[in-house]
This record gives sequence, structure tokens and C-alpha cells, in this order.
Amino acid sequence: MRGTKVVLLTPERMLERAARRFLPERTPTCRKCGSAFVDHEPAFVHCRYCGSIARIANRSLLAQEEFELRSGLRVAS
Repeated sequence: MRGTKVVLLTPERMLERAARRFLPERTPTCRKCGSAFVDHEPAFVHCRYCGSIARIANRSLLAQEEFELRSGLRVAS
């Protein structure tokens, strides 16, 4: 077909794509809007200005779940 692009799905390509989606470390500003009005959670940086949530690489989602339960963001089931 004309205009069709074939992309090979290799492990290296998938790791490269995943690396672009996560923050390497906590940032003092929002990566989307640049605002310094951010909350630092165990696994995320949450912008209070635009509402963006960015995942921090290599951070425990179990610690994030415990944080949400203790702070009342989620109801324990």
C-alpha cells in the first residue's frame, strides 16, 4: 500500500519509548506548563495548575498506593 509505514517492534524501541514517558527524577516545575505549583508524591509529580500528572521512573507503586490510602485520596476496600 502506498503511504504505509512498517515499524518493527523491538525490545530496544519499546524501552526507548517508555523512557520518554517517565521522568528520570522529581522536578521542581511541571513538565507540561512550567508551573512551580506542583505536589510531589512517592511515584508522581502532580501539577496543581494544569492538572498534569507525570510518573517518576523506578519509583514504587506500592508506596504510591499507601500514600493515597493514608492521605484519603482513595478509600480502602
